[in-house]
Amino acid sequence: VTYRRVWSLAWPMIIAGSSTPLLGLIDTAIIGQIGDAALLGAIAVGTIIFNFIFWSLGFLRMGTTGLTAQAYGQSDEVEVQSHLSRAVLLGLLIGVVILMLQIPIGWLAFTLFNADGDVESLAQSYYAIRIWGAPASLITYGYVGWFIGIQRTRWSLALQIWLNGVNIILDVLFVVGLGWGVEGVAIGTLLAEWSTVLVGALFVVRLTRLRTGKDFAVHRARLGDMAVLKRMLTVNGDIFIRTLCLLFAFSFFIEQSAQLGTIVLAANYILLQLVTTAAFFLDGFAIAAETLVGSAIGSRSRQHLDESVRRSTHIAGLTAVTLSLIYLITGPWIIDALTTEPHVRHAARTYLWWAVIIPAVSVWCYQLDGIYIGATRTHDMRNLMLIAFAAYLLAWYTLTPLFENHGLWATLVVFLVTRGITQTIRYPALVRESGTV
Repeated sequence: VTYRRVWSLAWPMIIAGSSTPLLGLIDTAIIGQIGDAALLGAIAVGTIIFNFIFWSLGFLRMGTTGLTAQAYGQSDEVEVQSHLSRAVLLGLLIGVVILMLQIPIGWLAFTLFNADGDVESLAQSYYAIRIWGAPASLITYGYVGWFIGIQRTRWSLALQIWLNGVNIILDVLFVVGLGWGVEGVAIGTLLAEWSTVLVGALFVVRLTRLRTGKDFAVHRARLGDMAVLKRMLTVNGDIFIRTLCLLFAFSFFIEQSAQLGTIVLAANYILLQLVTTAAFFLDGFAIAAETLVGSAIGSRSRQHLDESVRRSTHIAGLTAVTLSLIYLITGPWIIDALTTEPHVRHAARTYLWWAVIIPAVSVWCYQLDGIYIGATRTHDMRNLMLIAFAAYLLAWYTLTPLFENHGLWATLVVFLVTRGITQTIRYPALVRESGTV
């Protein structure tokens, strides 16, 4: 495992991750040409709803990566292919359940958001169309996790480029060309998601032939292996609980920011864009750790495991410190570029140093997440996340009344640092029980 190998696995995922918010910006820019604020509001509400649904189901990507990487390390090609078959079937099944429950899911989502009448009506139209892409999105998660697990992250990037590219083209056609408004954006995304399922299948067939010289096959006898199915469901369930805690922590941060006033909310939102951008970079190295650690454990190589952890963490740590320095130097200019409102600019500058330190203090929990996923030590990751979440709530209860927004940011730092510390303490047990020699 070389630094060059780590970087070759990480950079496609950094670009792929960064393309997701870029697509949102492009959707916003396209719908913004119509000049109706209600349309923009509807896209914002609809996007948040689907982000929450799909991000909470991110275990389909992460669980598939860890399990596939271990089978890849064992050189068990039948199991490598079977993990993809299971992921696709599970994604399809969950997607169908979402379609069956789309009315109560929509009712709950719009009750929680409680947007203005015009915005909610348009957002409901967006939701009613795009929800039919749920199975496609979840199947694509399986593809992406599988490509990462077999250390072909560039194929994941290619799939993301296809999805975004088709989406942009169809948005322009339907919204600008045909004037379909919010419905046009939803239809464009829906068609892009289902086309990605077909392209992903072609990628799988092509890549399998390149790797093995044989066609991809559905191994029915392996699909029904109860021990493997139980393990897959356990891993995915653990990651699901962990992800819900993570989503709630950041959603709660935004909700509490709103309690401190519009200016603070706007300033915190801007600073969170810096935090999120850093996370896309650092997640690339965590994903590299997932596939390398999984492969090392599959091959039972302690040397491979140690090198995977050490070298991926070295690059991730260096990247995090670099990002913190960049934010320290350029932060005020970034803030000015994102808002012209003087009070928001002042508030964002006041709290900027929190966004400066977060990449350097959060990289460890991101990186350890990748290591634990690759090792499929998801029960530890789940339990440690629950501990960190409890610390988060305790810190909020203690610090926010005393220090207001500084206390709120300190609460987020406590959450991230607690995750990193508890995972580090538990790491020796992961190594001892990994079966590597």
